[in-house]
Formats: sequence, C-alpha cells, structure tokens
Amino acid sequence: MTNAKPMLLITTGLLSGVICAPAHADLKLCNRMSYIVEAAIGIEEKGSAATRGWFRIDPGQCRVVLRGALMADQVYAHARVPAIYGPSPLPQTGHADLCVGQNNFVIGGARKCGRAGQHMARFTVVQPSQIEQDQAINFAEEAEYSETQARDAGIQRLLVVAGYDANPIDGIRGSKTDTALINFLQDNKLEPTAAARANFFDVLLDAAQKPGVGFAWCNDTHFTVLAAFGAEDKGAVTTRGWYRVEPGKCLRPDVVGQPKRLFSYGEAVDDDGRAVRRSGKPLAWGGGKTLCIREVKFELSEQSNCAARGLNAAGFVAVEPSERGGTTVRFK
Repeated sequence: MTNAKPMLLITTGLLSGVICAPAHADLKLCNRMSYIVEAAIGIEEKGSAATRGWFRIDPGQCRVVLRGALMADQVYAHARVPAIYGPSPLPQTGHADLCVGQNNFVIGGARKCGRAGQHMARFTVVQPSQIEQDQAINFAEEAEYSETQARDAGIQRLLVVAGYDANPIDGIRGSKTDTALINFLQDNKLEPTAAARANFFDVLLDAAQKPGVGFAWCNDTHFTVLAAFGAEDKGAVTTRGWYRVEPGKCLRPDVVGQPKRLFSYGEAVDDDGRAVRRSGKPLAWGGGKTLCIREVKFELSEQSNCAARGLNAAGFVAVEPSERGGTTVRFK
C-alpha cells in the first residue's frame, strides 16, 4: 500500500444515449488520492464539446463543479497534480483530446485551441456514479483509500515533501506520522488543531515550497524552470525529472534515502514550453557531470551511452547534501 500506483478509478467506456441526472442533482468531483488534484471536465452534447477547470480537490474532499441536472451525450474528465509533487503520477491516456487553459478556464469549442496559453489534453470518458441525490466522478488509487485515509495519506505525502519523515505513505496515523506532524506544527508555530482545518493543505503546500530541511530548488528568474536531479547511491546514479519550478517559488524534490551525492540540472521554458535562449544558447543551469535525460518525465538508472539508447544528455552540477539544515540550488 505504501507505493500504490495512482490512477483515475472511474467507470469508463463509450456511452450510448443521453446521460440524465435526477432533478436538482449536482455533479461532484471526489478525490480519494494521496495527492492534491487539479481537475477539468468536458461535456459533449450534440457533437459540440465544452471544457472547464481547473477545480482543485484536496485529498478526501468532494467538490461540486456543476449544479443542476446534467444533460450530455458524453462526460469527460482530466486530472493533473501540482508541480510540487514532481512528475505527474497520473496516466495521460484516455479517449479524446480537448482544449484546456493554463489557469482557470471555460472553453466553448473545445475540440481545438485558438488562444495563447491553451493546449490540448487527453480526457477520459466517464460515467458519473450516483451518490444520494448527486452524481460523482471519483479519482482514486489502487490502495482504495477511504475519505479519511486519503486525507491522512495526503498529509503524509506533503510532510515528506516538506522534509519530515512521515513514511510510509499509507493513510494510517501511526506514531511516526504523529511525530512528523507534531514537529511540523511546532516548527511552523501552529496550534495542535491546525491539521484539522480546511486550509491545512494550503499550509503544507506553502511550507513545501520554501527552502529548509533537505534539498530544494529556488527559482529567482521570471521564467518557469524545468529541473531534474541525479542521486548517487553505491556508485550508481539515478536521474529523475521533470520538476516544474515556477518563478519566485521553491520546490523540494522527493529525494529518497540518503544519497552520497546529488546532481542538479535546470532549463528555462516559456509559456508554451519552449526553451528560452540567451545569445543563441538555451538558458540552463548545470555543470560538468554528464547524465541521461529525456524530453518527457523520466527516471533513469543507467547513465551510459545516452544517445545510443534514444536519450538526451545534459551536464549536471554536483551538490553536496547537508546533514543539518537545508541545501538549496538557486536559479538566477
């Protein structure tokens, strides 16, 4: 259960006829994952598709996204997780490509994108389930967390990202999780009841984006930086990326264990995801250690013959982990 694979656990398949909800029913999105989810929905009626998002749903939470009876030929869902978690654990497969915006959006003709900042995303056909008078689309993991377990697992995961040892991430409030939580509350001068408040995930997210315990990147530029790290353990180096570090923000990647050495690499991208160039060269931060990467999210344990294996190579800079306090790489 500790490393259960996240997925969109929803009823899928091609639907026939019109989806009709009971009178006065609302459509909800429910999150039974250990990740904060940012979701978008698509509604198709008479051959025309519209999308709207992003709806943030915290672990263990349900949120109404459409009020009133739902009349549609097809309903679609797409989900992502905040960049603080690193590479998205959600599968990017589905049944239809529909347009989404970078921030909050409503798009009427979603079969194509026509404005800057919009891009196509893969949506999954869903059939909402009946919950009392409402209909719900559920996001879940193989661990099959209950509402309470999902919230506890979500707290565990962000505590780990923030540098506190709340492992294993299993949705069970044991002594180790309680100790990590107490230390977090004390370090941030919070009352013992703060963990039960509705805004506690905001507090955890804010803490996880500040330099502190462990290794972190901080982005002092005006560009988004895609970052990757390499961790050396027993003479072998594993690289992992990409982590999206927004301008003015810090991000602590999920470095597991106590690696002998760390390596860091970052490259700036514009709003369309293209490499930012200065004097004809990509704006990047690295060093002399050549390691393998690829264009999409990756975790690579073999670092030889990158090109021969269809991979790219990049120069990483060595970072010495600090046993006490934090080690921060700043992109300037």
